[in-house]
Amino acid sequence: MTTKPKARKFRIKRNTPPSDAVAQDTPVAAPKAVSQPNQPPATPPKAAPAAPMPPKAAAPVADAPAPPRDGAVSSAAEVAGETDIDAIRREGLTGRQLRMARRVAQKHDLAPISDFDAVRLLRTKGIDPFQRSNMLELVVPEGDGADGPQQLGRIETARNQLPQTVPAGGNTLPAVDGSPAERRAREISQIQRDISNRRRRKLGLLLVRLAFFVMLPTFAAGYYFYNVATPMYATNSQFLIIQSEGGGGASPFGNILPTQFANSADSIATQAYLQSKDAMLRLDQDVGFTDHFSDPNIDPIQRLEAGATNEQAYKIYKKNVKIGYDPTEGVIRMEVIAGDPNISASFSESLIDYAEERVNNLSKQKREDGMKDALEGFATAQQKRRDAQEALIRMQVENGVDPQAEIVAIRTQITTYEGLLIEKELELSALLDNARPNRAKVDGARGDVRRLEEQLEKLKDKMSSSTTGDNSLAEQSVRMQLAQTDLAAADMVLQSAQTAMDQARSEASRQVRYLTVAVEPVAPEEPTYPRKFENTILAFLIFAGIYLMLSLTASILREQVTS
Repeated sequence: MTTKPKARKFRIKRNTPPSDAVAQDTPVAAPKAVSQPNQPPATPPKAAPAAPMPPKAAAPVADAPAPPRDGAVSSAAEVAGETDIDAIRREGLTGRQLRMARRVAQKHDLAPISDFDAVRLLRTKGIDPFQRSNMLELVVPEGDGADGPQQLGRIETARNQLPQTVPAGGNTLPAVDGSPAERRAREISQIQRDISNRRRRKLGLLLVRLAFFVMLPTFAAGYYFYNVATPMYATNSQFLIIQSEGGGGASPFGNILPTQFANSADSIATQAYLQSKDAMLRLDQDVGFTDHFSDPNIDPIQRLEAGATNEQAYKIYKKNVKIGYDPTEGVIRMEVIAGDPNISASFSESLIDYAEERVNNLSKQKREDGMKDALEGFATAQQKRRDAQEALIRMQVENGVDPQAEIVAIRTQITTYEGLLIEKELELSALLDNARPNRAKVDGARGDVRRLEEQLEKLKDKMSSSTTGDNSLAEQSVRMQLAQTDLAAADMVLQSAQTAMDQARSEASRQVRYLTVAVEPVAPEEPTYPRKFENTILAFLIFAGIYLMLSLTASILREQVTS
């Protein structure tokens, strides 16, 4: 912003009495109508003189004219500007109004040298620096040519509602009935009364808004909780899911080994089932859940309408059946709410039965599959051993004797006869070594050797016939050995199947889940809901919070719009 340097001015001074000089230099307090520039005057503004002066200041007092003085004389425009600034200074404008005038002058590309000069320049251009622009005033209604200038004059008159000074010719002298200090105290008291009235009015509006948006809804909620809401009874119960650590088949102690908590997945699955629509439908079929909550004795807010869908009934079910799982303790807590204490306890017992059935079915398929495979393997191994044993027995019955034993017996006989033959041959050799052997003994020895050789030949022929051919003893022995080997293998397989079945039985017993009820459901004697005082206070806090949020949002938006 460029400012024009203030030039030195010289003015022809006239001799004025001291009282007039004091009256001229002392700023005159603006009248009440002028101190409020934003309010339009009651009458249209009139053309005021550039510098309203008191009548006494205009009349010369000295009898003889003052002698002329030397120096530069200011122009009429400059003198008029200074006079206007002095008049504006005497209006008693506030600092905020002066700053507003400077901003408006900058928006209109003016170069004031001071805040009072900005007010003077804006008034010269017919702009009110203290009036907010209204877009409705810029709209000129269409009309004929005769009404156009008049309408434009009315718009300009409505827009240029500038703060007016007291017109010349009236009584502009200060009041003689009070001192400036009293007048100042009177004005301050008037301002204080205005501020007090404004605060009282704002406080009254605030109380009205609080009563309408906070107190009235809170009173309605409290009336519902105390007089309309149906008393509800809540039945609390607690249960947990445990599993066995040992199996009954593999351990001599059976199922008396210590148990531990089941993993959280089983508890979470049970909780999800109890909160599902499947459990709600089953509870409705068994004990009539929807019929109970459709009772006309229940208030309309908590009552289920007749002929309601499953989705609507499921909303009531989720609101009145509350289930929570504590992972640190492994306990599932359940609270069932109903309009009758006995019905509430009945609902809770039915849900616990459903949970126990679901817990038993969690690992049932896995246990059944494991035991099924183990039993099938054991049955197969048993059947194979039976078939191998029957084949061996059938082979022994068909052959009559044991081929292997027969072959061993023949080999034993051959070995025995070979030993006797060697002895007889040695005996015959000893007899022949004599020069004159005994003929009878030699013939006897030779006969024994011959008989032994014949017997050995027979045994060898028998042995040879038993080890060759399709029905030989060797073939029978091989088949017998294979049958015995199959029987031994079948015994091993049967033993392994027996071990596997025992392990499967132990694992199935270890996977069994048990539902243990820690707190049995007991029908209450006093209603649990609604909690009248707590719910009323909660409603008050909710409505107060909503009102506070809306008020802050409206204040922020209003501040943004006005700025």
